[in-house]
Amino acid sequence: MAYTVRNTDKYDDEVFEIVLHIATVSGDKKTALDYLDEIKERTMILADFPESGSLPRNAVLRKQGYRVFVVAKHHAAFYKVDHEKKEVMLYHLVDTRRDYIKLIK
Repeated sequence: MAYTVRNTDKYDDEVFEIVLHIATVSGDKKTALDYLDEIKERTMILADFPESGSLPRNAVLRKQGYRVFVVAKHHAAFYKVDHEKKEVMLYHLVDTRRDYIKLIK
């Protein structure tokens, strides 16, 4: 049975910043919107396979119950699974080239 995938406001803000950055740097709205579609498609995999992300290397994040799922080449989603509610909650979308641990804690 499929899980519901939900976004926090923080996750939505981070997605918006990434898409805006792509649009600004590329000068092409379509490129940015295509990337947004890719993010949405990839995260919907979690509806059917909520455990498909791995446990984070960071012990604090593991203890907090986060899982990490690679969404695109340089972006990963941090999420938690609630099996009782059949829900996946997306908390953060981060650029894996940055020191994102500070952003999540």
